[in-house]
Amino acid sequence: MILEPGVVAPEFDLVNQFGQPVRLADFRGDRPVALVFVPLAFSRVCQGELCELRDNFAMFADSTVELLGISVDSKHTLRAWAEAESYWFQLLADFWPHGEVAAAYGAFDDLAGTAHRATFVIGADGVIVSSFSTPRGEARPLALYRDALAML
Repeated sequence: MILEPGVVAPEFDLVNQFGQPVRLADFRGDRPVALVFVPLAFSRVCQGELCELRDNFAMFADSTVELLGISVDSKHTLRAWAEAESYWFQLLADFWPHGEVAAAYGAFDDLAGTAHRATFVIGADGVIVSSFSTPRGEARPLALYRDALAML
């Protein structure tokens, strides 16, 4: 079960698609964060979801929310994916220890070895404001993101 609203978001220290470190603590007190866990880069549903977020990026920017995609893929795979699809937001590699951050958020699928399709909107204070997920193979509707951002 994924973490619920009202819980302090677990800290993490991952690298983005360029190998640069990204820590959740870096955003605390500065701006909210939307963590978007996806199972795998280049997969049909994941790609469709992130392309939709890319095409509607203004809804995050208007709320000054930092959009972060996370998968168990390597930084090299994530960089190739970001370049291929023109994702200008950061993609974080939860590669090793494999899926550790997804597991901390209750969003790791032990059987598949990938993250569940789960989203967490975290306030600038570090507390989860909204969380939602969809079953395997089912995209998250954009309306859920709009509702979550409206709660900030």
